[in-house]
Amino acid sequence: MQLKIMPKKKRLPAGRVPLILFLCQMISALEVPLDPKLLEDLVQPPTITQQSPKDYIVDPRENIVIQCEAKGKPPPSFSWTRNGTHFDIDKDPLVTMRPGSGTLVINIMSEGKAETYEGIYQCTARNERGAAISNNIVIRPSRSPLWTKEKLEPITLQNGQPLVLPCRPPVGLPPAIIFWMDNSFQRLPQSERVSQGLNGDLYFSNVLPEDTREDYICYARFNHTQTIQQKQPISLKVISAKSSRERPPTFLTPEGNASHKEELRGNVLSLECIAEGLPTPIIYWIKEDGILPTNRTFYRNFKKTLQIIQVSESDSGNYQCIAKNALGAIHHTISVTVKAAPYWIMAPRNLVLSPGEDGTLICRAYGNPKPRISWLTNGVPIEIAPDDPSRRIDGDTIIFSNVQERSSAVYQCNASNEYGYLLANAFVNVLAEPPRILTSENTLYQVIANRPAFLDCAFFGSPLPTIEWFKGAKGSALHEDIYVLHENGTLEIPVAQKDSTGTYTCVARNKLGIAKNEVHLEVKDPTRILKQPEYAIVQRGSTVSFECKVKHDHTLIATVTWLKDNGALPNDERFTVDKDHLVVTDVRDDDGGTYTCAANTTLDDVSASAELSVVAPTPTPAPIYDVPNPPFDLELTNQLDKSVQLSWTPGDDNNSPITKFVIEYEDAMHEAGLWHHQAEVSGTQTTAQLKLSPYVNYSFRVMAENSIGRSLPSEGSEQYLTKAAEPDKNPTAVEGLGSEPDNLVITWKPLNGFESNGPGLQYRVSWRQRDGDDEWTSVVVANVSKYIVSGTPTFVPYLIKVQALNDVGFAPEPAVVMGHSGEDLPMVAPGNVHVNVLNSTLAEVQWDSVPLKSIRGHLQGYRIYYWKAQSPSQRNRRHVEKKILTFQGSKTHGMLPGLEPFSHYSLNVRVVNGKGEGPASPDRAFSTPEGVPSAPSSLKIVNPTLDSLTLEWDPPSHPNGVLTEYTLKYQPINSTHELGPLIDLKIPANKTRWTLKNLNFSTRYKFYFYAQTSAGSGSQITEEAITTMDEGKMAGILPPDVGAGKAMASRQVDIATQGWFIGLMCAVALLILILLIVCFIRRNKGGKYPVKEKEDAHADPEIQPMKEDDGTFGEYSDAEDHKPLKKGSRTPSDRTVKKEDSDDSLVDYGEGVNGQFNEDGSFIGQYSGKKEKEPVEGNESSEAPSPVNAMNSFV
Repeated sequence: MQLKIMPKKKRLPAGRVPLILFLCQMISALEVPLDPKLLEDLVQPPTITQQSPKDYIVDPRENIVIQCEAKGKPPPSFSWTRNGTHFDIDKDPLVTMRPGSGTLVINIMSEGKAETYEGIYQCTARNERGAAISNNIVIRPSRSPLWTKEKLEPITLQNGQPLVLPCRPPVGLPPAIIFWMDNSFQRLPQSERVSQGLNGDLYFSNVLPEDTREDYICYARFNHTQTIQQKQPISLKVISAKSSRERPPTFLTPEGNASHKEELRGNVLSLECIAEGLPTPIIYWIKEDGILPTNRTFYRNFKKTLQIIQVSESDSGNYQCIAKNALGAIHHTISVTVKAAPYWIMAPRNLVLSPGEDGTLICRAYGNPKPRISWLTNGVPIEIAPDDPSRRIDGDTIIFSNVQERSSAVYQCNASNEYGYLLANAFVNVLAEPPRILTSENTLYQVIANRPAFLDCAFFGSPLPTIEWFKGAKGSALHEDIYVLHENGTLEIPVAQKDSTGTYTCVARNKLGIAKNEVHLEVKDPTRILKQPEYAIVQRGSTVSFECKVKHDHTLIATVTWLKDNGALPNDERFTVDKDHLVVTDVRDDDGGTYTCAANTTLDDVSASAELSVVAPTPTPAPIYDVPNPPFDLELTNQLDKSVQLSWTPGDDNNSPITKFVIEYEDAMHEAGLWHHQAEVSGTQTTAQLKLSPYVNYSFRVMAENSIGRSLPSEGSEQYLTKAAEPDKNPTAVEGLGSEPDNLVITWKPLNGFESNGPGLQYRVSWRQRDGDDEWTSVVVANVSKYIVSGTPTFVPYLIKVQALNDVGFAPEPAVVMGHSGEDLPMVAPGNVHVNVLNSTLAEVQWDSVPLKSIRGHLQGYRIYYWKAQSPSQRNRRHVEKKILTFQGSKTHGMLPGLEPFSHYSLNVRVVNGKGEGPASPDRAFSTPEGVPSAPSSLKIVNPTLDSLTLEWDPPSHPNGVLTEYTLKYQPINSTHELGPLIDLKIPANKTRWTLKNLNFSTRYKFYFYAQTSAGSGSQITEEAITTMDEGKMAGILPPDVGAGKAMASRQVDIATQGWFIGLMCAVALLILILLIVCFIRRNKGGKYPVKEKEDAHADPEIQPMKEDDGTFGEYSDAEDHKPLKKGSRTPSDRTVKKEDSDDSLVDYGEGVNGQFNEDGSFIGQYSGKKEKEPVEGNESSEAPSPVNAMNSFV
């Protein structure tokens, strides 16, 4: 028979005989309590406690750890199979098993490959009672393959067309996470129009011009190996059409009108519909034969994806997605079928039986399709396992009858279908154990009267024991009560009374023995509030009091807490709490609310509340409020050595109650005229007992304080001189520091006169070496704050104390502090100095620490002096610039940053203490390797001809090594600012001039020039120049430009023979003629105008400024305004020109150029023709300002 404790509760009425409560045996499994001491003694078959997941994907860069942990008594041994056969780990040096565990560690980090250990693993834990097995653990290494190389052609579409950008990521394990980004690693924005599908493709319902870009990049992130693979960028160009034809929606995915989707129970069902159309369609979802589950349905990707979490068989059916825009609608039906891997209805549970009992193991699982149930025993199919007459198999149930100890075994139930399997271990453990009571002996239970009491009696035994409860040592009877016995042995007293107090005995019996245990119950009086706070209505500014009297059991400690509106009381001195009352003074409007008195003990708590309402005070004649008048009639009584009683008479409170009195004192002997705070007392008191110090000539005064403020001080009381006494404290801030190598300076903060307690204040200074056996040396000094001990050894720790004394006696024994005698310079230099040059600008210095005794002081650190070796031209200098780096503490290495490449350095190291530096270590020389050079100091173009340009330059100011060569790259620039092919030219390092020949005439060239050392290429300098047009004519010079200077050769031209100049003169003559006609008409009308207007009307147009610095003419402007002239069509609209520039002509600029390049390669130059010219502001065109261009821009 199986044993089971009776149902959860059984009520048993108490009779007038000793109460005996029984637990009856029923057919059930006996559970073993999780008591450590019990489990140590019981024999138990193995139980798998931890194992790796069924599908275990491992990182090939790390060791493979396959977990298998089990418990049992005796401890189980472990073995493994791989791909169905025994896995002998002793034959593989890379495989080890952790001690006391079945966990395998495969060391592939030192050697070997993860692919070698792919397979199906299973762990077996075995002891004398049976064998438990783990799941089949499939080991597979993660994979993050590279993208297949492919050539992606640029895509060109018209505005409004649909588009799908394929991703097609490589197949990895586990599958990659897909996302789209640009070259700057910024995620591409997605919307209802543009979105990523579940397959990773990027869908455009319709494209817009702003979709044009060359960096649509699909990324695949493999989380297991923490790698990201990138697809080749896709280029998309959207051509703007005059009008995009609108169209109704069609689906980009899925295809057709219907599709099918299969998902497993418990997974997330994801359905997707993405449509194209113009305007952009909106997606809707419905379930044809039902409604979507409210709490499990979510919409993703702008409602293009429908997700249902924790999907079950009831979610099967037809789902319809509808795409709709202004021109129509389309729908697609997805038929969803939910399958199910096996899941438990009832997993088998461990059985603990007694010999001769019966029991069952039940294994019920469900799935779609229905799973097949198979049984194993100790890891072997039950059909071929040794026969056991006590068991019988009935489908998903094993029935045991009349079991014996040899029936103990571990059974495995396997439920499987095409979608997965379940494996559960359950043991049958046949035990014969006498009763044991697990509850601690003499446990004390305390409860409040009229509440339930629960007395525990945790037990174990096999067969299952019966439980009996007795009250009293002799089994005294229980009268007129109802007791409840729980199946775990606990005795419940539903309503405990004071007479329930006593000793209770729990007795457990089975055929193998008996066990007893006593527990004690104490029933306490409940906590009660005898006087509850009452509702109150008070006027603003008045005082209110709430009363709360609490009574509790005298053996318990009660705590009373006041709350306001269920929160803590405001942190305000107006709220005061004493034993039974809460008092609020000067009540304000915001003090209204609910006040609660909460009383609690360790066993119970009670509370009571009351409302406070604050109303406006009754109107009365406005009183005059002011600070109180000063107190008077001060009197000293009860005059003792260290105390005195002061009494006074309060002055008028001036309509505001006095809240407190403040008492101050004056020490006429030590600090005459200076008053100090003595004490404060309540406003209701008129006397105060004051504590006094010895040897002080006291005088007292009192001030009253109300809500308005503080009164003036009273007259001083009579003086009272207290008797002298020995000091009651010693000086503070005692320190011992040496100022010289052979002394010890002891300092302290002396006592003030008030603290001296008597005449003749002195100090006894004592010292001795900490590490010696010397006696204390003491000296008595006057009332000073320093004493110097001479002739001390250098930097030795001393123990120091300073004690105060006066004519009466000594202060208490002072505290001992530690100090040091004076420091001296360190004696030894750091040794074994090594320099490790890390790169051309950084070196690491290492050294050995010096012996502590040689430091002769507090170690501050180490200091490195380093300097650059002088060149032969500098060796006559007396001063060498040395740099210093200090490293705190006991560090024995440090970094020297900021070194110059290709340089020779020397350094030494010194130890530093509080006194200074020690001797330097021998100089250690080191050299830095070459670095890349700086940009050439200058670059200019001279002697331009039809087909050649000559470049001159200065070497880099910081070569940082031996220059190996120069690199010159140049390319032509056409009239539309497009760059031509780049030509690369190597120039020997000893050259500073180079002529380029066979160039195109009248062509602008851009030059990139940089130097090289063996370490690499340096920064480049750029320049632009133009070849000349032909003989006798000149190429235009590009004027200086802020932020982009350009150098070009000057040219001469016969302006009078140019057609543009003749046309310009004709236009000027025509304009003058028009102005004369206008003036003539105005004059004929009889109007008079000022001389100024006459001068303006007859102004010579030749003096009007022209803008020639950019090759264009300026329009006229009022000469009085001095405004910038408008520019021609070649000049940017945001440009501003200073007036002085308009007076220049092309001939003003010479051939000389002195310029440099910006960081972006643009040129900043200053022409050498006019020294006082201001630069042109703004950004100018880089096109050559030839006369032909000027003609083209003239309007």
